[in-house]
Amino acid sequence: MSQEYENILVPVDGSKQAELAFNKAVATAKRNGAHLDLLNVIDTRAMSYNFAGMSDGSIAYQLVDKSKEYLDELLERAKNEEGFDNIDIHIRLGNPKTVVSFDFPRDHHNDLIMMGASGLSRVQRAMVGSVTSFVKRNAQVDVLVVRTDVNNKLPEK
Repeated sequence: MSQEYENILVPVDGSKQAELAFNKAVATAKRNGAHLDLLNVIDTRAMSYNFAGMSDGSIAYQLVDKSKEYLDELLERAKNEEGFDNIDIHIRLGNPKTVVSFDFPRDHHNDLIMMGASGLSRVQRAMVGSVTSFVKRNAQVDVLVVRTDVNNKLPEK
């Protein structure tokens, strides 16, 4: 049986694992003639701390600006290097676990989530838990955890 996906979600956070998922998602979307939603979720839980006297609004603005730059870079890479332009970029504020598992796929009718195995360090995973693990357990659509590059080779460390 052949499964064709029409609307793929790729959450990215700047990690190497997320970049692997992005690259593989672009290849998968091209093969399936699918649309790709590229998402960065800014974790608002971290904004409750006062960073060097900056206001929450100032921090949020700077984080959104950096996120937009990063997503634009990935968008250009997909267009210029892969010739793929059926892609939209999105920035959301909130808890990455719930946004990726429930909110975004519901609102955008995604039928597949492709994400990196882990974007956090061991210490961060111990403190906040793995977003990937949460999404695998709770998402209502298929989840593909990407561990290899587009040639199914493990990346060099």
